[in-house]
Amino acid sequence: MSEGEIEGAQALIDHMTRDSLEGSEFVDHYTDALAEVIKAKRKEHALPPAPEAAAPARQVVDQMSALKASVQKARASRGEDGDADVHELPAKKKTTAKKTAAKPKRSA
Repeated sequence: MSEGEIEGAQALIDHMTRDSLEGSEFVDHYTDALAEVIKAKRKEHALPPAPEAAAPARQVVDQMSALKASVQKARASRGEDGDADVHELPAKKKTTAKKTAAKPKRSA
């Protein structure tokens, strides 16, 4: 690595480093919930209710539909009608491999 690459990498690390790990994004919910379960079991109380599962953060995208829509949009922008011309591919000729005669072994 060159000196410039090392300095660039160090600058990136410094930029991405946080000094404190405080805030709502760093709360360990799993450990807190596990502590509540353990406390309830020790006191022989009913277990705390499980939290409801969070909805997925992202919407699932049907990639094939997105691709088709993208192709249609591109064709429309070029003034094409949208239907692709389909052509049959020519059939490949079958070729047979020629066998070569075995070379005689040399004796030493």
